[in-house]
Amino acid sequence: MNYLNKSMIIGNVTRDPEIRTTSQGASVATFTVATNLRWTNSAGERQDKTEYHNVVAWRRLAEICGQYLKKGSKVFVEGRLQTRSWDDAQGLKHWRTEIIAENMIMLDRPGANTSTGPLENNDVPLADTLVEGEEQVNVEDIPF
Repeated sequence: MNYLNKSMIIGNVTRDPEIRTTSQGASVATFTVATNLRWTNSAGERQDKTEYHNVVAWRRLAEICGQYLKKGSKVFVEGRLQTRSWDDAQGLKHWRTEIIAENMIMLDRPGANTSTGPLENNDVPLADTLVEGEEQVNVEDIPF
């Protein structure tokens, strides 16, 4: 029997992605995305809660994340949940749940102030913008 393991989040990158290369030559990017929940409690007070999601991207998607995502970037990440465990030097077992990214969409305009919010209908689409000094990316070359 097959089951569904799918995670979709929209949030802000909390630190620049860390890029490494495995001994087999595969690129891997790790970063954290913060999502917020805001509600009003029964006393009428506004409440906020932030969740932090560990994200891992592999191969070409990792390279794209490392090149374009920065701390504060608004991003959509789609992937699957995976939990791994390891023992530290003292013999303590640690657990970490991560989103293994299968798709990533940058929601900020390149070079824009990340605190400005979503694009308006009359803004220039992302595909038509180019950061100075960067080569143009062909949409067909992006793996998502």
